[in-house]
Amino acid sequence: MPLALLALAIGAFGIGTTEFVIMGLLPEVAAGYGVSIPTAGFLVTGYALGVVLGAPLMTVLGTRVPRKRMLMLLMGLFVAGNLLSALAPAFGVMLAGRVVASLAHGAFFGIGAVVAAGLVAPDRKAGAIAMMFTGLTVANVVGVPLGTLVGQTLGWRVTFLAVAALGVIGLLGIARLVPDLPRPEGVRIRHELAAFRNVQVLLAMGMTVLGFGGVFAAVTYITPMMTNVAGFADTSVTWLLVLLGLGMVAGNLVGGRFADRALMPMLYTSLGALAVVLALFTLTAHTRTGAAVTVFLIGALGFATVPPLQKRVLDQAAGAPTLASAVNIGAFNLGNALAAWLGGLVIAAGLGWTAPNWVGAALAASALVLALVSGALERRTGRAATASRTVAAGAPAPTTPVPAHH
Repeated sequence: MPLALLALAIGAFGIGTTEFVIMGLLPEVAAGYGVSIPTAGFLVTGYALGVVLGAPLMTVLGTRVPRKRMLMLLMGLFVAGNLLSALAPAFGVMLAGRVVASLAHGAFFGIGAVVAAGLVAPDRKAGAIAMMFTGLTVANVVGVPLGTLVGQTLGWRVTFLAVAALGVIGLLGIARLVPDLPRPEGVRIRHELAAFRNVQVLLAMGMTVLGFGGVFAAVTYITPMMTNVAGFADTSVTWLLVLLGLGMVAGNLVGGRFADRALMPMLYTSLGALAVVLALFTLTAHTRTGAAVTVFLIGALGFATVPPLQKRVLDQAAGAPTLASAVNIGAFNLGNALAAWLGGLVIAAGLGWTAPNWVGAALAASALVLALVSGALERRTGRAATASRTVAAGAPAPTTPVPAHH
């Protein structure tokens, strides 16, 4: 794998850390600004919505900019947003800093996935995408717990200053290691938007929203579930999140390896297994060992879908992949927001702390249905194309008419 992927992974590590570390620092931020924890929760929601909106916006703005330069500009925006968050004198300013940082998120992963895939041979594209996303998964193992610890001991502002420094390292790495890639010729906004008329692109994005939403239906409420149902102490939640992150790392790498060999079978397997494991989590959440094992499996199966889904979008939008790739990153965050909302609804309805697991299982099963539909359409299209070629090959050659003799 090219060394340039390391620079992309470092940028992904910083972005993953800033996205998730806020969840562990909400009490400290709320106390610092004198607001309630639910109000501080807008820092999470605002970031997610910023990713959804920023992914297409920043990608469209970058269509006329070479991809390497655009990646550097996005990392600069990320650094500025985290510095603003770290130094914000009021809650509203910090919320603005979170939104600024989030605008870089979707476009960085979207453009980065296209760049990563372009750096390797065709049969290693999913593996290259997985290598970049490893930075995001490792952030959940190292960056988030470490950032939470730093924020709780030295102050949350130090955490965001450290994340900004990570962004600077990522920017310098991209400048030094990523090759200069010419801006694709003939790329127009209309050309990029045309990819969304492809039903396979839309099906892949639907799988992203529902499949990853299944993961976050359970993960969003993992703290009260583990403390109130499994019986873990509050201090154990950090290690459970590390376990979740380790599962994400393993699943991401396995998903990347097998997606290059058999993409759709990999999706069928991971989404089907994810639906089953999430359903079982309603039972295994009642024992500590069962809960810990299931948390790891949810992380592994959830992130095993990321490289194949991202590659699926790139393959189906081959003529204009950049915008579709970035919008698919926004789809992950849309799934997160949808699942968190639905999970909150079933808890508020009095169905118990494990009820979001059923929501997650239903979402993952729905994603599997879309995958099966997508595969069936692809096979039907392939058979039609084969039949068309066979007919064309077997057609008799035109003959020259013979004049009649009188």
